[in-house]
Amino acid sequence: MAAEQPSALKNTGTTSGFLDPEHIVRYFNLQKGDHVADFGAGHGYFTIPLARTVGGDGKVYALDIQKSVLDIVRAKAKIENLLNIEPVWANLDETGGSKLKDKFIDFVLIASIIFQAEKKENLFLEAYRILRDGGRLAVIEWEETPVGTFGPPSEFRIKKELVKQWSKTAGFSFELEFETGSHHYGLMFKK
Repeated sequence: MAAEQPSALKNTGTTSGFLDPEHIVRYFNLQKGDHVADFGAGHGYFTIPLARTVGGDGKVYALDIQKSVLDIVRAKAKIENLLNIEPVWANLDETGGSKLKDKFIDFVLIASIIFQAEKKENLFLEAYRILRDGGRLAVIEWEETPVGTFGPPSEFRIKKELVKQWSKTAGFSFELEFETGSHHYGLMFKK
């Protein structure tokens, strides 16, 4: 049975309708000491709140194919004194591309990057490979129908049903949908 959404987050996973990572990360029910992989971490939008949540005994692997953004994540981690962030250059289109060990991670976040991947299914296969048994995968992606001018064009947006299909094919079971605001949707899966 899926955990109930904390009351502090009901309809508040956003700031003015856009993603609020501080609120959304609280919904993931992460524990101190958890190991987390942030696929396509970018500038660390979710990486920083994830690192605060898992604490000094935990670890967040900020994975991205762009080395320049990993330098930004390193700088932000230093400014925030978050020694539990490890930026990792990764090509998630490739099998084993995260460079992380099998069944090593407690939680994987894939946020707003699926539309950019060449081999979209590989994101889910790689998440499954590195997650321990019982580990969870959260996917946050752009809503199919654009609201305003934010995000990619409609033809690049990923339907929820495709995400569910790729997750199921990789071996995940769907748990629940969670609130992320008017521009995105959130889906939780379990290994």
